[in-house]
Amino acid sequence: MPPPQPTPKKAVPAPDYKTLKAQWEAAKRKKDAEDATKKAKEKQEQQQQPTAELNSDEIKLRELRRAALEGRRKKAYKSRWLWTAGFWVWMLAVHLVGIGYFTSGFLLTRLQLDDKSLCEVPPTAGEGDILPAWSGKGTVEGGCWYPKTFERAVVVLIDALRYDFTVPVDDNAAFHNAFTFMYETAVKEPNKAFLRPFIADPPTSTLQRLKGLTTGTLPTFIDVGSSFSGTAIEEDNLLMQMKEAGKRVVHLGDDTWDSLFPGYFEGNLSRPYDSFNVWDLHTVDNGVIEHIFPLMEKKGQWDLLIGHLLGVDHAGHRYGPDHPEMTKKLRQMDGFVRDLAEKIDDKTVLIVMGDHGMDSKGDHGGESDDEVQAALWMYSPKGIFGRTKPDFATPPATADIRPVNQIDLVPTVALMLGIPIPFNNLGRPIEEVFAGPRGNSWNNLAAAERVTAAGIKQYQASYYAARGMAEEAVSTPGSPADLWNKAEGLVSKGNWVAVYSAYAEYQKETLARCKSLWAQFNIRNMILGIAIMGFGVLTLLVYVSKGAEDDEAVDDPELDDAEKSLEIMGVIPDSELPAADVLERKLVAAAFLGAVPGLIGGALHAYLKGTDDYYRGAAMAALTSIATVGVSLYEIKETLVTLLPSTLWGWMAAVFTLSQSIGFASNSYTIWEDSILMFFSTTFGFVTALSALRIQSLPDRYMAIYHSVLFVVLGRLASSSKLCREEQMPYCTSTYYASSTSSTSALWQLAIPFAVSLILPTIIKAYLQPTRSYEGLAPAWIGYVFRTGLFMSALYWVLDAADNGDWIPNLPDKTLKNLSVYNAQMVLGLAFVAGTTAFMWAPPCVSIVTSASKATPTRAQVAILGYGNAHGARYLLLPLNFLVSLILLSKPMGGGALALLFWQILSLVEIVDLNSLSSTPIGPVMLAILGSFHFFKTGHQAVLSTIQWDSAFIPLFTVRYPWSPMAVALNTFAGQILATVCLPLLVLWKASPKQKGLLGDISRKLGVFVAYFAVESLATMAWAGHLRRHLMLYRVFMPRFATAAVVLIVVDLVGLLVGLAGVRVNTVAIGEVFGWAE
Repeated sequence: MPPPQPTPKKAVPAPDYKTLKAQWEAAKRKKDAEDATKKAKEKQEQQQQPTAELNSDEIKLRELRRAALEGRRKKAYKSRWLWTAGFWVWMLAVHLVGIGYFTSGFLLTRLQLDDKSLCEVPPTAGEGDILPAWSGKGTVEGGCWYPKTFERAVVVLIDALRYDFTVPVDDNAAFHNAFTFMYETAVKEPNKAFLRPFIADPPTSTLQRLKGLTTGTLPTFIDVGSSFSGTAIEEDNLLMQMKEAGKRVVHLGDDTWDSLFPGYFEGNLSRPYDSFNVWDLHTVDNGVIEHIFPLMEKKGQWDLLIGHLLGVDHAGHRYGPDHPEMTKKLRQMDGFVRDLAEKIDDKTVLIVMGDHGMDSKGDHGGESDDEVQAALWMYSPKGIFGRTKPDFATPPATADIRPVNQIDLVPTVALMLGIPIPFNNLGRPIEEVFAGPRGNSWNNLAAAERVTAAGIKQYQASYYAARGMAEEAVSTPGSPADLWNKAEGLVSKGNWVAVYSAYAEYQKETLARCKSLWAQFNIRNMILGIAIMGFGVLTLLVYVSKGAEDDEAVDDPELDDAEKSLEIMGVIPDSELPAADVLERKLVAAAFLGAVPGLIGGALHAYLKGTDDYYRGAAMAALTSIATVGVSLYEIKETLVTLLPSTLWGWMAAVFTLSQSIGFASNSYTIWEDSILMFFSTTFGFVTALSALRIQSLPDRYMAIYHSVLFVVLGRLASSSKLCREEQMPYCTSTYYASSTSSTSALWQLAIPFAVSLILPTIIKAYLQPTRSYEGLAPAWIGYVFRTGLFMSALYWVLDAADNGDWIPNLPDKTLKNLSVYNAQMVLGLAFVAGTTAFMWAPPCVSIVTSASKATPTRAQVAILGYGNAHGARYLLLPLNFLVSLILLSKPMGGGALALLFWQILSLVEIVDLNSLSSTPIGPVMLAILGSFHFFKTGHQAVLSTIQWDSAFIPLFTVRYPWSPMAVALNTFAGQILATVCLPLLVLWKASPKQKGLLGDISRKLGVFVAYFAVESLATMAWAGHLRRHLMLYRVFMPRFATAAVVLIVVDLVGLLVGLAGVRVNTVAIGEVFGWAE
């Protein structure tokens, strides 16, 4: 439990202490003389002259002066707060510009060409044909570039259909051996169907996959083009070619297609459904199934029918693959495809595929094998499919055998339907479709491969020309040009096997060259972003290390009363009162003055050079504003020498920060980051326990040791919550969910939130009682409102588990879901609406107790309970409101980890107070480490696949902006957000109403806190840039950079909008009751 008595905070005397003392003594002597004269006069007149009216006037005058003084101090505080907030707005802008510039140079880009393939202009025009002329050649009816095979196509995309879901596997996993029809058909009727692994290019997000599946291009992070509108695909694609050919396209299912291809679908037949509600396993699938079979009877109304089902993907996100619900969903898909195949005629081809797979928890987005390995199945009763080798008759047992690249679907479908291959395509025809029933139609294979390769050659030439680049010389052995010439030379010889292989080799090499071409980084932008971030960090550190004499104020109640008395008595004229001129005001003015010429200069440079890169003005503005701010800091006699630590705690903070940042150069260090952070926190607890032995007060010494030990134990307990990333296997065991292949909580984990609701309020009470701060609103809010919110959060997860497990089968559909959502909405309303209102209007957590004086029994003695911790106790209400909401939006194990985090934070503020560490940077740094550590303990890793998208539907039934993204952000960065909101406690804890300099101290603590994350972001940025050719770049280094960048922005925003805003509200509330301390 907390220490029995608060330890007073030490303060540095103000520079005008002697002046103030002299003024006080002069005023006191003057007042003593006046009092003596007055008493003598009163005695002589024997109270004959009435003085009531005089005393009344004097009292009124002093009250007016006191009110005026309080008004001036309040106005001065608000002015200082605004300038402080302005400084942090500027710092946020610097971080945004630095991250933005590095990202623009680091994320790969591809120029989007506007060229379109034309039916009447094949890429092999004038070079002779392998196949003889066919009926309708050069037309959509007969086949533009290749003889048309089918009139129509039905494309069924089963989202997240992993390849091993479709082949027999000898185990009892819930996701195996439930979807058997496609494999059985491919084995029994190889001329009618084939099944192959379908490999996606990362990132494995549905939107990027649909781009690749329709354009035939590789995904990059940024696609640059002359015509860009939202997420719509403007470059040449299969649907565009169908539309240009007068074909009708109908879409059912995932509404992502509507945003990518607006206006492409037959509106009276298409049925889009919301794609983001991962809690809903059946609405989209049932809608597709309901509408697709009637359309199969209306073949004259469509030419391409697309059905995109989401149930398998949503079952993975909600439950994980190894769950009975996944078995049910796969069996439903098996029956659906079986029934659909019976409706296919000889003029129609049925294509069933997955756009990506899923990892062991049911998530996707990265590049692990399970995430990129999807399935592809084609079927037609026409019986045209063949195998070039007898061994290929049986579908591959694993996805590593004979995989098909997903971009290969584009030329295959285009040639089958007789339309031109999209201009930007880089894929190649799928062998089974063109090999013939006997597998020996090598001339067809060679013709299909040649026309596809010619299109790729045409695209490559256009891309080089658009970029202003020279193509590689033909004389270079192994170059695409060399391989093309060799393949063309074989055409006249009639060896179609060799021709087919030669063009396939050309396509393979060209694809590799394009990947290399698009992996070109803009080094200049990367360096510029790193420079902006680096100078921003340096400026922030100089600001933090500002000399204590510039902002410290004397913290002596007697002298404070003396100063106020002098002002009220008029001894200090208004003209001599200190002006509300703070460092932040100078810095904000300098930043603005520096940014203006930089912004204008950057824009002028772009205009004169004609480069149209006006955005570079932001970089120039950032650099020039940093320079002017740096000059302002130098003018107040700050030098880089002051940045060097001067104490053990300063060096510990620096070592923790720098060692972690240096460690990001190692992929193994990054992968095991949570263990490193655990080591840091344990080291801190051990050192503070040893340091506590020097405390002279025996009770304080014992309590300091107790809190140090408790800090370490709580960290070890939180480490039991783990979500392992793929690279940690098999040396890590996931405990966050029910199993490593599940995304739901185990039954025993549901007890954790109830334990939190029972224990945590009592723990918080124990920390407030030693300072007698459990007064005012605290008992009602913590003991009842806060506890109720925690209990309702625990109830939510029980309702969710009951809904997932179908505990009450006779209930009407969605009853439990409705109850859980309404319950979650009430919790968030309690936390953010009622909680914010209470925090804004609540009085200080103090009570006034009147008792008889022991010295003079007839005289009343007044005591203010909680006075010594008035600031900290009241501010504590704000983090409690956030804690309730964050626990609700985290899974049960995550909620338990957040409760332990809050307990650790309370122990940390006690350790800082008892060991007198408030003037060192170790407190904010350890708070940042705690926030980062619990990022991992709440079920997250620095990879895209661990984002818990289902948290968006805890308080909502469907996607609603901006609330759904905010819910996901609160879930993802719960640890860092809670740590940021609690940061002011490092200053406010055990701070009395008369404590001075709180705002400046909090701003500097926030500076240390933000500097930790800024250094982390800078380091990951620098290492990602340096290791841009590393094998693990996109698996380890790039995701870690992205995580650090987003975390920095989140910390900036929360620190400004919640932390500093909360400090202002808290200070105003305390000042209105006890008077303004400064």
